[in-house]
Order: sequence, then C-alpha cells, then structure tokens
Amino acid sequence: MTTNGTSIAPATRLRLDPTKCSGHGLCAELLGEHIALDEWGYPIIADGDIPAPLLADARRAVTDCPALALRLDRGARR
Repeated sequence: MTTNGTSIAPATRLRLDPTKCSGHGLCAELLGEHIALDEWGYPIIADGDIPAPLLADARRAVTDCPALALRLDRGARR
C-alpha cells in the first residue's frame, strides 16, 4: 500500500495458540513490551498491532518459542 509515494507496512499482530503453550515464559522475556505473564506463567498478549521498532523482537519470540505457540499475522485487522 502507498500513500503519497510512501510505503505503509501492513499491520502485524501477535497470535497465541493456547493449546500449544506450555508456559515457558521465554516470549515475555523477549517481548516484554507486548507480552505479560499471568499468575501461572502463561502469556497475555497485548491487544493491538506490533509497533515497527518491536517487529524484530516479535519475530524472535515466535521463532524461539519452545512450544511453537506464537505466530505473526501480517495484514491482520480486527
């Protein structure tokens, strides 16, 4: 998408598959700005798009998740 000749990156959201999550908590260590842990150590994903400066950290959280419970959805909107 472009506006006035500038490129606009599609929205990117972090998604969690709670059936895969084992509560390791690594994701919150890697992306604490967007992920908190509940009282049992399971992630609570902040609502909203991942800001561009945090995309690299979000990608790392997805790839480093031991349970492969995270994914990034590009172009996702509510």
